[in-house]
Amino acid sequence: MTAVAANLKNPPSSFPEGELLFNQVRDIVRDKLAPLTVKIDEGYYPAEVLRALGEAGVFRQHLASQNGRGEFDINAALKAMDIVSQECMSTGFMVWAQNVAAWYVEMSDNDYLKRTLLPKLARGEALGGTALSNPMKYLAGIEPLLLSAVETEDGFILNGTLPWVSNLGPDHWFGSIFKVGGNKSRDVMAMVNTSWAGVTLKQLAKFCGMEGTGTYALSFKDVFVPRNHVLGDPLIPYIKKIKAGFVLLQTGMATGLVEGCIKLCEDVEPKLGHVNCYLDDRPDELREELEDARDLISSLGEDIFNKDAEFMRTVLEVRLLGSELSLRAANSAMLHTGASGYLHDAPAQRKLREAYFVAIVTPATKHLRKEIDAMAAL
Repeated sequence: MTAVAANLKNPPSSFPEGELLFNQVRDIVRDKLAPLTVKIDEGYYPAEVLRALGEAGVFRQHLASQNGRGEFDINAALKAMDIVSQECMSTGFMVWAQNVAAWYVEMSDNDYLKRTLLPKLARGEALGGTALSNPMKYLAGIEPLLLSAVETEDGFILNGTLPWVSNLGPDHWFGSIFKVGGNKSRDVMAMVNTSWAGVTLKQLAKFCGMEGTGTYALSFKDVFVPRNHVLGDPLIPYIKKIKAGFVLLQTGMATGLVEGCIKLCEDVEPKLGHVNCYLDDRPDELREELEDARDLISSLGEDIFNKDAEFMRTVLEVRLLGSELSLRAANSAMLHTGASGYLHDAPAQRKLREAYFVAIVTPATKHLRKEIDAMAAL
C-alpha cells in the first residue's frame, strides 16, 4: 500500500473547513498578522504566523492525503490565501510557497517523502519554498538551468547557484531542479533542505518591498541529494502534473491584494467620494471585475487535473489577469487615498509595491505572455 493510500484509509484528524476555517484564518490575521504587517514589510520573517496558519489547517486544504476529506480542495487553499493577502501579501506569498512545497510532494510518487515530510509541511511544522523560478524560465526557453549534478549510486551531487528563493530559513525545504550529466543526461527534481552540507543561504540585496519573505540566494557546493528525495525523474511528466496547481495557486495572492485595495478605496469614500468620483477604476468597478475573476478561478480549481492544452492556457491567462488587475487596483488605491497613501508606512503604497511583485514573480507578466503566445501558435 502506498503512503497516499494509507493516509486516505486512515486520514488525519478532521480539520476545520469552510467558513469555520476561514473565520479562524481571519482571527489569525487580525490578532497575529495585522500587528506585524509593517514590521514584515521592513524585513521581519513571521514564522509564528505561518505556524499558526499551519495549525489551523491552511496548508493541507489542497492535499487529498492530508485534509481528512480525500479531495484536492484547491479553492479552499485559495480563499485562505486570499484572506491573508488582503492584510499582507508578503505573508500571502509565503502561504503560497508553503502550499506549493507540499504540492510537490503530494503530486510525486515518492512514498518516503509522503510518509516523513508531507505531514510536517501540511501542519506548518516544517516550512519551505519552491525554488522553481529559474527552472520555470528554463522550461519556457527564457534562461539556462543553473544547477548541475553528477549521479551516484545513492543519489546526486549538486553544484551551482540560484539567485532568489523565498520562505527559507534554517532547516527549511525547497524543490530543486538540476541537470544530470553523464551517459544518462536528463533533468531531475528533488526536495532539498537548507541545512544540508554544502548549501549556503545569502542575502545579497535589499528589495523595495516583500523584505520579510525569507528570500535568499542559494549556493550549492557538492550537495548530496539522496535518491529517496527525488520528486520527478523523468521530469517532464511530473512537471505536467504540478504546473496547473503551481500557477493557479498564485491567484490567491492577487485576489486578496485586489480586495485589500478596494477596501482602501471604500474607506475614504465618506471623506473623498465627492472628488474621487472623477477617478478611473472606482471600487465598484474593480469589485465587479474581481468577482468575475474569482468565479473563473474557482471553476478552474474544480478541474485542476484537466490535461487539455486549452485548460492550461486558461490557467495562464487568469494568472496574467491577476497581475494586471493587481496593478490597476493598487494604482487606484494610491490615487483614491491621495497624500495619506503616500506616507512611508501607508497601506496603499505598500500594496502598490506588492502589486508589482505579483506582476514580476515567476511566472512574470512577460513570461506568461510568452507562454500564452506560444500556445496560441500551436
